[in-house]
Amino acid sequence: MERHKFVVDLLMKENRATVAELARAAGASEMTIRRDLEVLESRGALRRVRGGALSNLPGGVEPPYAIRAMSGGEAKERLARTVVELLTDGETVALDTGTTAVAIAKAMAGRQLTVAPLSLHAAFALSGHSGVQLLMPGGRVRPEELSFYGHTPVQTLEDLCFDTFILGCCGVDPAQGATAYNLDDVQVKRAAVKAAQRVILVATADKLGRTALGRICPMDQIALIVTDAPDDSSVVQELRDQGVEVVRPTDE
Repeated sequence: MERHKFVVDLLMKENRATVAELARAAGASEMTIRRDLEVLESRGALRRVRGGALSNLPGGVEPPYAIRAMSGGEAKERLARTVVELLTDGETVALDTGTTAVAIAKAMAGRQLTVAPLSLHAAFALSGHSGVQLLMPGGRVRPEELSFYGHTPVQTLEDLCFDTFILGCCGVDPAQGATAYNLDDVQVKRAAVKAAQRVILVATADKLGRTALGRICPMDQIALIVTDAPDDSSVVQELRDQGVEVVRPTDE
C-alpha cells in the first residue's frame, strides 16, 4: 500500500512523528493512521509510542521486503513487461532479487527461457511457468528477503555464462554506478554482472540519483536501463550523456 510506504519514508526522514502529523501529511484520518501503525509495527518497520511512532529503520537501511512489496505494484508491472520484451526466447537469464524482480518473473509467463533466480521469491513466481527452465544457484538464504548469499551462489555464477543479467539495485548514480545496501547481496550481484554478456538494469524512478553503501558496478558495465523516471529528469539526461541507453515502459 502506497500510504504505508509514505509513512515509513516519512519516519525514516524525521525519525519520529505524531499520529496527527502523519494523518495530515498522508491525507488520511487519525484512525486510519493508527491502524497503519499497528500493521507496520508488526512488520518491524516502526515502534509505536504514546501519540505517534518512531522509525525502526535508520537512514541507509533498505526497508523490509514486506513494506517494499506493498508499494508501486502497477509501476513495477509496467517495468517488468518492458524488460521481458527485451528478451529473446531461448536466452539464459540471471534474475536479481527484490520486488521488481518478482514482477519480472511473473511477466515471463509464456516465454521459453532458462532462468537463474537469485531469490526464492522470484523462484516461486517462476515455478508455475511451463516454458521456463529453473536453474537454482543455491547458498544460504536471507530471512524475509529470501535472497541467496555466500560462497555457493558466487561460485555457481562464476562457473556459468548468461546471455542477460536483469539487475535490480537500491541506487543508480551516473558517477557511482549501481549500488545496494546489503553487502552480501552486492557480492552475488557482482558475480552475476561478470557472468553475463549484457546487463539490463531495472529501476523505479525513486532509485535514480540515490547511492547505497555497496557498489555493484560502474555504469559502463550496464547495457541499458529500464526506468519509469521522466525523460526530462536530470539523472536520465546525465546517463544518456554518458552513452547509457535509457528505456521507458512502453505501455504508460
